[in-house]
Amino acid sequence: LQIIVTVLNENDNSPVFPQPNITRQVPEDTEVDTVIVAREEVTATDADLDTIYYELTTTVQNTDGYFAIRGVNNPEIYLKTALDYDKFNSTTLLLYARDRPVTTNTTTATITITIKQSDTRAPWFLPCTQLHNDTSVCISSPYSGRVNISEMPTDPLLLEPGPIYAVDPDYTISDRIVYRIVGGNTNEVFSVDADTGNLTMNKIVTSPDSFLLQVMATQVSNVRKYSIATVVIKVINKSNFPPYFEKGVYHGEVFVGLPQRSFVYQAGDPSTPLVITAMDQDFPDV
Repeated sequence: LQIIVTVLNENDNSPVFPQPNITRQVPEDTEVDTVIVAREEVTATDADLDTIYYELTTTVQNTDGYFAIRGVNNPEIYLKTALDYDKFNSTTLLLYARDRPVTTNTTTATITITIKQSDTRAPWFLPCTQLHNDTSVCISSPYSGRVNISEMPTDPLLLEPGPIYAVDPDYTISDRIVYRIVGGNTNEVFSVDADTGNLTMNKIVTSPDSFLLQVMATQVSNVRKYSIATVVIKVINKSNFPPYFEKGVYHGEVFVGLPQRSFVYQAGDPSTPLVITAMDQDFPDV
């Protein structure tokens, strides 16, 4: 008697990943479609020799859609959307492997992604205002200051809204900033300290004038990362005297029932409006 026995393969094994935990550090400026985890590193095996189906999810809120797999049967992980360090700097991905299209035996691999900030932005002059709450753009106003005719102060000039100062907005890199004047410095009247940004005078100016300086802030390690700020310096006549009123006390009178914006008249002279006048010895003809 011949008995033929056929052993059927029962689906009693779960897929197995070569590495259940993977860590990757990804630069912020990585190009879209770059492979983050190679296929062979995340291809699961199944002792039952079943076809493996894959699915990728994320566990961190607002980080979905940045990474993806090539296909349901190709677990290679690639960058799908450009990264922004200011939006998030790490995420955790879960890669599921199933031996059937529907849920049966399933195993999971955890991929921890850390975003490394890249040198993507030029220096920001401070103070500045972010544009529509966009942390990648910060707009600064021109600096301004005044100097007196025929005077040359030895201290750095006082400017508004503050001293010339720029920072590297890629704050984990925080490259050192150097300064130089690149325009508007007629006759080399001014100079700027390369390290501090302090603006000083090299020579006096003998007539009323106005300077429109262009100051460049450059990153030491990357000269292509630079910004330019405008500095407006007005040369004015020196003011030696404070203004003063012609009288110490002024007396006026008004009438009941007058409408708003009616004149106040001199006391005792209801036909002459009250005029308060100030003088300045620095400007006797004004």
